[in-house]
Amino acid sequence: MDERILQTIPHRPPFLFIDEILEVTETSARCRRFVDPEEAHFAGHYPGNPIMPGVLLCEAVFQTAAVYMVRRQQRAGDAKAADKTPVLARVGDARFKRMVVPGDTIEIEATYKEAVGPFHFMKGRVLKDGKPAVTVEFALALVDKAAAD
Repeated sequence: MDERILQTIPHRPPFLFIDEILEVTETSARCRRFVDPEEAHFAGHYPGNPIMPGVLLCEAVFQTAAVYMVRRQQRAGDAKAADKTPVLARVGDARFKRMVVPGDTIEIEATYKEAVGPFHFMKGRVLKDGKPAVTVEFALALVDKAAAD
C-alpha cells in the first residue's frame, strides 16, 4: 500500500479502496487498486460468481477524489487543510458498465468540475483494462474534522 494515501486521507483498511496514488494534477487524481480475491464481501456478493459491489467501486472514486481535494488544499497553501476532512455530499448519475471481479486491477480517476459554495462538484470513473467499468458524478464538502466525528 502507498503510504502517501495514509498520510493524505483518513480512510483505513478494511474500508480503504485505493492502493496506490498514480498522479495528482491541477484538475484530477488517478489511483490504482488490485481487487484482492480474499476480500470478505466476495463471500456473499455473489457466492460462486463473485462481483465487486458497485457501491465499493464508487467509494474508490470518492477516496481518489478525497486525495485530490486534500492535495489541492495543500497546493493552495491552505494552512487549515490538515483540519478539514473531505466528505461525500451528493451522488448522481452512477452508471455501471463492466463487472469488476476478484483479481482485477483497476484504475480510478476523479476530475474536478467546479465549486458552488462549500460544495466541490466532481466526476469520476473506474477503468478495467482501459475501459470504463463505472462512471459517477458527485460532490464533496470540506468539513472541520471535529464536525466529521
